[in-house]
Amino acid sequence: MIGHNPGKGRFAGMLGSLTLRLESGVVFNLGSGFTLDERRHPPLPGAVVTFKYQGFTQKGIPRFASFLRVRKD
Repeated sequence: MIGHNPGKGRFAGMLGSLTLRLESGVVFNLGSGFTLDERRHPPLPGAVVTFKYQGFTQKGIPRFASFLRVRKD
């Protein structure tokens, strides 16, 4: 995880999405799957996160990605 993006609308003042960089170098924003507590207290930049997805786009971005957890290892 390389950064945070602010929320809009009902998530104003909280986390909107995380900016992630995959091992392949692809950078994308992950904005779904977070609880309200996770949005209020997002992981620190540099954390390794786990997310689920359904394949990749032609540009190598995970399709329908959804946050699962911060890895503790």
